[in-house]
Amino acid sequence: MNGLTHSLDELSELARLLTTGESPRALVVVCPPATLLAAVAAQGASSGIIAGGQDCHQEPHGAHTGDISASMLADAGAQYVIVGHSERRTNHGETDDTVRAKAEAAIGSGLKPIICVGETEAQRDAAEAESVVSAQLAASIPDAAEQHEVVVAYEPVWAIGTGRTPTLDEIDEMHNAIRARLVDRFGLSKGESIRILYGGSLKPQNAREILGIGNVNGGLVGGASLLAKDFYTIISAV
Repeated sequence: MNGLTHSLDELSELARLLTTGESPRALVVVCPPATLLAAVAAQGASSGIIAGGQDCHQEPHGAHTGDISASMLADAGAQYVIVGHSERRTNHGETDDTVRAKAEAAIGSGLKPIICVGETEAQRDAAEAESVVSAQLAASIPDAAEQHEVVVAYEPVWAIGTGRTPTLDEIDEMHNAIRARLVDRFGLSKGESIRILYGGSLKPQNAREILGIGNVNGGLVGGASLLAKDFYTIISAV
């Protein structure tokens, strides 16, 4: 919940950096508040910046005041949407079933869902991290992922906004475990093709090391995306 109209100045600066420097070997997706989505989609197009939503409702329309459907996001210019972010799961009590329904709605509207999974500090301390994430993957990813593009984002909940970051070995282990679950479910070709993003205090200072891990295929960037120079440094690490 960050960003007003003047924040589009940062988008302009990011676009300048992306078009004047070396072309990034990455997809750059910006998921702004819904109030800025159409502007981001229009303004970012010329520099290759893709727009995405931060959430969507699982129903296509109806009496859901204040909610936004996947088709509304697509209509505003979005190509991606984040579903099941840890803050939605925690603050709004979203279950795996809800997340799966939202991902299905996104696919049905032509969006690519970024499906978030991750364990709490208590679950990690209890040595339950891998089993928790595996269960979330199984229940949150719809069967439609077999025919459509989805993205998985691993968020160690205890690392978001705390300044704490898992060790490289811990990140490597979890991303390898996620990859194994995806291959088990969808087969080698599809399971290997699904991007797995890392999203837990990814910063300019640690981006190169983390993004260099084998099954880390990108980042879900939070606070460091608010300033163009910080976000561009992370993009440059790719």
